[in-house]
Amino acid sequence: MRIEVGGLSFSVVVDGPEAGPAVVLLHGWPDSSRVWRHQVPALASAGFRVVAPDLRGFGASDRPEGTGAYRARVLCGDVVGVLDALGLERATVVGHDWGAALAWMLASVFAPDRVERLAVLAAGHPEAIRNAGARQRQLSWYVLLFQFAGVAERWLMMDDWAHFREFCGGAEGYADVDAAIAELSRPGALTASLEWYRANMTPETLVAPPLDLPPVRCPTLGIWGTGDLGLTEEQMRGSGAYVSGSWRYERLDGAGHWLQLHAPDRINALLGEFLDIAEEGSSG
Repeated sequence: MRIEVGGLSFSVVVDGPEAGPAVVLLHGWPDSSRVWRHQVPALASAGFRVVAPDLRGFGASDRPEGTGAYRARVLCGDVVGVLDALGLERATVVGHDWGAALAWMLASVFAPDRVERLAVLAAGHPEAIRNAGARQRQLSWYVLLFQFAGVAERWLMMDDWAHFREFCGGAEGYADVDAAIAELSRPGALTASLEWYRANMTPETLVAPPLDLPPVRCPTLGIWGTGDLGLTEEQMRGSGAYVSGSWRYERLDGAGHWLQLHAPDRINALLGEFLDIAEEGSSG
């Protein structure tokens, strides 16, 4: 369906019973709600009200121009606006990659009272990523490249998107690489996706003083795969220090960055278990 928030139009997948507990799925770069195609039907059939938006700049949602349109506060406001439009007071928020960063910010700063539970895939707490050591800084080399408007776009598109394919690990590392290229090839789409980095993850942010964010109070599940080429285990393990609620960490051997595509059955089982516990707690 289409949902209007703040003058922008968002494409949102909504499935499952209207009265079911809400679960919001937030994708990362360079994806859309498509990346959750294995989770949406599984959660909906289990009785949950599943909401998976194409976040601003991605998929079939609007792509406003300008770096300022992609600040974290604005992005979080989009998610809250979708919840409001659907009449959902609280939800479990599940995020992957940039969607995980957004989920952390929602649960910590911008809308903690709206987040029932938090599940993050691949990307740990922003401060944990900054404090994960030299190896993580080395793996984050592309953050600097992505700051150069025009240069980054040309580099990613060169030779029929050869650099983009290599960066994502090819079809073996990222099953949706061709679909992503088709979406990013539309006018303004690649630049809009890179604005997320330019607005929120500059080289300066990696060495700036601590953000001193409030701890996440809700129960939190972190999931990381040993085949992740861009994020270390340390950044996910260290995320527990920023959670005052219960913290659970799951390591998936052999799974890469796109956990929901590499190990869909395992991810579905972990989310189902996490949500079942939530339901038992609320009913008790």
